[in-house]
Amino acid sequence: MKKSSTSVQELPAAAAYRPTPPPAWRPRTDPAPLLPDPEPYRALGTDAAADADPALLLRLYTELVRGRRYNTQATALTKQGRLAVYPSSTGQEACEVAAALVLRAQDWLFPSYRDTLAVVARGLDPVQALTLLRGDWHTGYDPHEHRVAPLSTPLATQLPHAVGLAHAARLKGDDVVALALVGDGGTSEGDFHEALNFAAVWRAPVVFLVQNNGFAISVPLAKQSAAPSLAHKAVGYGMPGRLVDGNDAVAVHTVLGQAMERARRGEGPTLVEAVTYRVDAHTNADDATRYRDAQEVDTWRAHDPIRLLEHELTRRGLLDEEGIAEVAEAAEEMAARLRERMNAEPALDPMDLFAHVHAERTSQLREQEAQLRAELAASAGEGAGDQR
Repeated sequence: MKKSSTSVQELPAAAAYRPTPPPAWRPRTDPAPLLPDPEPYRALGTDAAADADPALLLRLYTELVRGRRYNTQATALTKQGRLAVYPSSTGQEACEVAAALVLRAQDWLFPSYRDTLAVVARGLDPVQALTLLRGDWHTGYDPHEHRVAPLSTPLATQLPHAVGLAHAARLKGDDVVALALVGDGGTSEGDFHEALNFAAVWRAPVVFLVQNNGFAISVPLAKQSAAPSLAHKAVGYGMPGRLVDGNDAVAVHTVLGQAMERARRGEGPTLVEAVTYRVDAHTNADDATRYRDAQEVDTWRAHDPIRLLEHELTRRGLLDEEGIAEVAEAAEEMAARLRERMNAEPALDPMDLFAHVHAERTSQLREQEAQLRAELAASAGEGAGDQR
């Protein structure tokens, strides 16, 4: 039997529909002020650096030198088996030091796994900053005491946490700003986009610092994003984007300081992209020669953050050869203490497995704890019997 069909022309005419033309569409926010400048902001060699507080410049320099020595010492510790892994931030020290020094005592820092220098500059014990990378228990320090969230190994998961804390602080009326650090690879994660969207909608007092060091392990930025810059991503969420030379410590401190104060005034979040470079490999387990050439690295070494700031300080008469030597000597003393303490075998308590998991231990945890205690006691008894 032939199947009947109804053509479009045979459909019954719909009731007359004459929609009212919509009003002319206008963006809710003028995007122009949100867009980053075409070139990264630089301060060194300009009036901005000349007007900067000399004490701040010297503090930045001291922390940069100490941070560089920390990186080399921690990398050496991996070769000695004292650390499981270490993601060096050599070449990126200006981003991390400036991030730490721009914070007030009540503010919070949300680092990624590469940001050990930032947490040490914030005041954390240098050994505690390496605890996670050593494979010891938990994160190695009390986040609430230091106002430093755990060093985050999963990419970008710390960003929604930063937004949540900042939003909660705003609801409570606390004068707190959260500064969240992430690498260029982390901007490809969903957590990055979710965090920026929530932060902008809630006008949360949070600042996002993207350390664009050129690579997500071996993947160059060109294969991660087609955006003109990572700072341009900000306009899509309704927040301003700033672009800064990540090897210019004064510029990074200035831009982050402005973003922090904007957040503190209740004007919402800012996305800052610091253009820098990862001179060392991704970690000690990575062979960077497989995906980049030595000439590229050498070009960035010529734009070294320590040498740039050192030149500014000596030019202005704020630093001389004696001062340079004193700062280097203090960094060596720090490295010696770090080496000595890391070479000591840690005193590990297996019962720490059950500490700081829940405020009140669950029945399952109590059962597991009792089982482990019994096994340890039995093992100790067998050892004593063997000695007899």
